[in-house]
Amino acid sequence: MTTRRRFTPGCSRQHRAPRPAVFTVPRRAPRPRGLAILALTAALLAGCASTKTEPDWERPLPPGAPALIPLGADEEHPDIHLEWYGRHRLVDAVERSLSYLAKPSSLQHFPQAGISHERTRASLERFAELLAEAGSAEAFERAVDAEFQWYRSAGWDGRGSGVLFTGYCTPILEASLRPTQRFKYPLYGRPDDLITDPNGKVLGQKTSAGTNPKYPTRGAIERGGLLDGTEVAWLASPMDAYIAHVNGSAVLRLPNDELFRVGFAGHNGHEYTSLRELLVKAEALDGETANLASIREWAKRSPGDVLDFLHRNDRYVFFREIEGTPHGSLNVPVAAKRTLATDKSVFPRASLLFVDTRLPRAGTERGVPFRRFMLDQDTGGAIRSAGRADIYLGEGDEAEGLAGATKAPGQLYYLFLREGAGVSRVDA
Repeated sequence: MTTRRRFTPGCSRQHRAPRPAVFTVPRRAPRPRGLAILALTAALLAGCASTKTEPDWERPLPPGAPALIPLGADEEHPDIHLEWYGRHRLVDAVERSLSYLAKPSSLQHFPQAGISHERTRASLERFAELLAEAGSAEAFERAVDAEFQWYRSAGWDGRGSGVLFTGYCTPILEASLRPTQRFKYPLYGRPDDLITDPNGKVLGQKTSAGTNPKYPTRGAIERGGLLDGTEVAWLASPMDAYIAHVNGSAVLRLPNDELFRVGFAGHNGHEYTSLRELLVKAEALDGETANLASIREWAKRSPGDVLDFLHRNDRYVFFREIEGTPHGSLNVPVAAKRTLATDKSVFPRASLLFVDTRLPRAGTERGVPFRRFMLDQDTGGAIRSAGRADIYLGEGDEAEGLAGATKAPGQLYYLFLREGAGVSRVDA
């Protein structure tokens, strides 16, 4: 058995736009101590400070380029043994992926990135067994090293140089189930004239004259009241409604303090445009500090400009009432800090993966390390290419604040059983 070295990434940013042109993996012996850590940190920070350009995180892979790059026997991967201590919550997320793969409809999405449906399913089943059977964190790590092949995402440049991680959540928003003087901005249900294929791809709008290949844009829907009569709920501001759209779900607190949950029911098929990027380009916000909190402040300062900017994003999301936890694009419940959204035209669905990045924390400039196993169970309008991924961060105000401030480079890994691998012993 080959033991792989571990690493800790550097050059991460949180509240400002990431600057490194590439996210390189520092090679070193496992777990240096004392002055060695200080020297490594200083070198990495110096490298960040000297790098001027930002990667093109949404650059598509060249035709025929692999989305997953296998790590060689002498290449490093992150330290995973601490994940054994959180195995009970991890098993639940794994079981949700397995429930998706058990559906015959999941077969049509494989192979993807060279990975078969059977290999994905077998990898998850074996990983769940290792979590249950390993007698210690060290035994768990040895078994994973022996049986699983690590793959690095091709990333923004197709060579594995890094992925930009952002966050999303289920916000809690004040709302009403009927329009009032305060609550007058609707969330609409899925319209009857929206045409999609069995996989949910939008084909257009059904009209009396046939099929319109394009469904109306956000601006057309809202300015023209095209969906009046299909309202699910009404919110207190256009920004609150927009935040529900961006996250694809919301918990609505009604005037009687009851909670009403809404989830994703489809979209109009148009491309997503980032409000943050529009505001930065218009110099309404500073690109170094722009996040959800600053966007909310801008909306309060400039109420007359809000709808104009929101309507520049043509994508429009439809909602339905749900019970319990919101579901991702695989129609399985999402789990806080265990569900990742990726581009499903690039990566294999439901797969086991490992995220190595940083999350923001108040009082710190660079945030704190975030290294954990997750499951590829969702996607999003802004998540395109092998260089982007979105971490589901939970429900409520705290999750909303964290999601709005999350923006950091890192590495994304996928793990699959080695071809023809035997089952290793996992006793302590």
